[in-house]
Amino acid sequence: MYLGFGIGVLLIGLGIFFLCLRAGELLTRFGKTLNEVDKQIDALSAPVATTLTHVGGIADTADSTLARLAAVVGQLENVASGASKTANLIGVTISGVQSAMKAKPRDDAQPTGSATSPEDGKES
Repeated sequence: MYLGFGIGVLLIGLGIFFLCLRAGELLTRFGKTLNEVDKQIDALSAPVATTLTHVGGIADTADSTLARLAAVVGQLENVASGASKTANLIGVTISGVQSAMKAKPRDDAQPTGSATSPEDGKES
């Protein structure tokens, strides 16, 4: 009975040993695969970094262009505001001229050299 127990434990030990050997080989192959992946990533990292740098430059250019456009729009709004104020002033001026033209005409029958007042017709 003890001999059967010993042989069983020996077989279990050999099985675990074989399992550990296979797991070690698997992990060694897995390590080699990871090394290959690292090499491929290293090979791709330079072009990807260059592309990202270009994309960043394009984004910076777009941001500066948008900032310039915002400044131009602000200036155009100021010009439009000034033009609106000028148009309003011209309208008021034209209204004043029209109302002055519609006013009663003056009596220009008096000689230019006399100093009479129009109320009493007497010279002062």
